[in-house]
Amino acid sequence: MNHRYFLYLVLAFQAFSAFFFVFDILAPVLGLPFATLNWTFHEIVEIAAAVGLITGFVFGGLALKRARERSAAAEEALRIAQSAFGDVLRERFKRWDLTPAEADVAMFAIKGFSIPDIANLRGVSEGTIKAQTAAIYRKAGVSGRPQLLSLFIDDLIENEND
Repeated sequence: MNHRYFLYLVLAFQAFSAFFFVFDILAPVLGLPFATLNWTFHEIVEIAAAVGLITGFVFGGLALKRARERSAAAEEALRIAQSAFGDVLRERFKRWDLTPAEADVAMFAIKGFSIPDIANLRGVSEGTIKAQTAAIYRKAGVSGRPQLLSLFIDDLIENEND
């Protein structure tokens, strides 16, 4: 049986169990008319309802554990991907013989910062940033930021398909 359907079945059973217990407590308090059940049958239903609640608790805990494991695995994969992208960036910057300042500017440009933002972050004039971005584009053999970004996207896609 598919795990998803089994979990839905356990959830439905747990909901029924909770409803049974709440109804069993509230019916006499609110004076709701209901057919009294045979004492033995009533006890069997209570035991089944308790088992349903316990089963739901156990499977809920297992589902939470599995979700945490998947989250940790996804975070690790993201960390590895970020590291790989950083490696690609550093390798390209080295191949293009970018200065440390140009590499810094290139990183900000790839992240999407505007020229005024980069100038503000680096504490230099916008003219300096424009000159550095022009040098970066020339060394990379591209005409602007979109082409610069496409170089890295192409690298990532090629590495993913390997």
